[in-house]
Amino acid sequence: MATMTSLIGLINKIQRACTVLGDHGGEGMSLWEALPTVAVVGGQSSGKSSVLESVVGRDFLPRGSGIVTRRPLVLQLHKTEEGKQEYAEFLHQSRKRFSDFAAVRQEISDETDRITGKTKAISNVPIQLSIYSPHVVNLTLIDLPGLTKVAVEGQSDTIVQDIENMVRSYIEKPNCIILAISPANQDIATSDAIKIAREVDPSGERTFGVLTKLDLMDKGTNAVEVLEGRQYRLQHPWVGIVNRSQADINKNVDMIVARKKEREYFETSPEYGHLAHKMGAEYLARLLSQHLEYVIRQKIPSIIALINKAIDELNAELDRIGRPIAVDSGAKLYTILQMCRAFDKVFKEHLDGGRPGGDRIYGVFDNQLPAALKKLPFNRHLSVKNVERVVTEADGYQPHLIAPEQGYRRLIEGSIGYFKGPAEASVDAVHLILKELVRKSIAETEELKRFPTLQADISAAANEALDRFREESRRTVIRLVDMESGYLTVEFFRKMHPEPEKKSDPKNPNRSAPNPNLDSTDSHLSKIGSNVNGYINMVCDGLKHSLPKAVVHCQVREAKRSLLNQFYVQVGKREKDQLGALLDEDPALMEKRSQLAKRLELYKQAMDDIDSVAWK
Repeated sequence: MATMTSLIGLINKIQRACTVLGDHGGEGMSLWEALPTVAVVGGQSSGKSSVLESVVGRDFLPRGSGIVTRRPLVLQLHKTEEGKQEYAEFLHQSRKRFSDFAAVRQEISDETDRITGKTKAISNVPIQLSIYSPHVVNLTLIDLPGLTKVAVEGQSDTIVQDIENMVRSYIEKPNCIILAISPANQDIATSDAIKIAREVDPSGERTFGVLTKLDLMDKGTNAVEVLEGRQYRLQHPWVGIVNRSQADINKNVDMIVARKKEREYFETSPEYGHLAHKMGAEYLARLLSQHLEYVIRQKIPSIIALINKAIDELNAELDRIGRPIAVDSGAKLYTILQMCRAFDKVFKEHLDGGRPGGDRIYGVFDNQLPAALKKLPFNRHLSVKNVERVVTEADGYQPHLIAPEQGYRRLIEGSIGYFKGPAEASVDAVHLILKELVRKSIAETEELKRFPTLQADISAAANEALDRFREESRRTVIRLVDMESGYLTVEFFRKMHPEPEKKSDPKNPNRSAPNPNLDSTDSHLSKIGSNVNGYINMVCDGLKHSLPKAVVHCQVREAKRSLLNQFYVQVGKREKDQLGALLDEDPALMEKRSQLAKRLELYKQAMDDIDSVAWK
């Protein structure tokens, strides 16, 4: 018995792990389905509640007309030593012990109403109740809402199907033991419990049949053929139950006294006397407990495998969302630096090509900058009319004699000034890309997701650094453009071919032949504009290469090298409380970690129980 007690006790612990905080989902669902359970099924007014109370030996279930059980009740019975006080505990109030079972009944009603409201609606969210008593056997039962055929006033039109679907969701599981409750004063062929049990368990190997209300059958009739398995055969024996009468319930007759009266009924009954040794609530409890222990032992290997799988999944999830943070300053600072390094790694992967994004910077230099340079208004600036204006203004009162030196310089300086716009636009375009990559990197850094405050501080520090890099980059590209204006490449002009000599007039060798298509002054000004344009094209080709180098050096390279340097300095100066504020986690994530940790602890404890008990 000690081994059986321990085996059923460890299953109780695993079931608590699966239903902790009312959660049957995730890794708990597959494990829950693998656990052997006893589901109590019956129609309304079939005596289902009376059977459960007889097994427990306590009057603790809500009573009334219509649907009273509106949520599944997971009832775990724990046998204690003789003389120990009986008490009950609810999972949703795990620190409170109920020694008054009338209060247990009230709490079941109140907890039902908390989910379903004060209506006749149902819910599949279970209530978990543990009862510790020397008068019970170790057993876990699931009390399900009673099957019904008609919706009454106050119930939804789908209530009949909703209840059936809920019952099926439990008893269809291959490891569920079905306790089918049928009243003896009704034809067994019309039993709701037997009908649904037959559908999910055609062979009857998982079904235990219980006949209630044997004492209420018409005189001259009995249920011997059913109890002996001749009328409807199951692989397990039928058990007859004599419930307390309504008068006994009204008088609050003690359940121990009721059990004694039940034994006397079978022992003195001329119809059932030969079956008395395997009739009654006490026998039913022992039968179910022994069978449950047998099933548990058969399922231990698969249970162990599923628990190990659940533990691995929980550990992996805890690793993903992060373990709890230590409380001392050094550990907090170390954690913050770890988060920063993780972010920095993701950010660099974006720039270096491990993740998408860095290619957009190349696109600025390969597409946007050349396109912007092509759109510069050099044709307008170097038109004959504008060249004439600039050259004339540069000469002042004394026209130039050979070449307009100052005019050339002013035209070149004015043209080069146009390069500042595309240069600054390249700086801003790369800046926007870097800011977007910072945002993406923070979102993609798994370790940071649990710390919204730290996310915000890293984002602010990174963007502040990018702003500094942008200003330095802007100053650098403007210097590059100004350098082109400050010192001209004279070799370009020295290598230019001189104007060809003008052909002389045959009739007058001292005069050149006139150009019928172009005035000599316009030709001279056009030549100046063409020379300047050639020089500007040379400068443009150089800037196409030097501007990207400057932007990468001042912005991209610095972002990779020192994006969070100032943040590291600031964090190093912070006190313990300030560091703790940075590690202020998302409350929803903290709650999730707490739930995972609780479930993991319960699973590990269940594994310890299996290791110490299962193989004895």
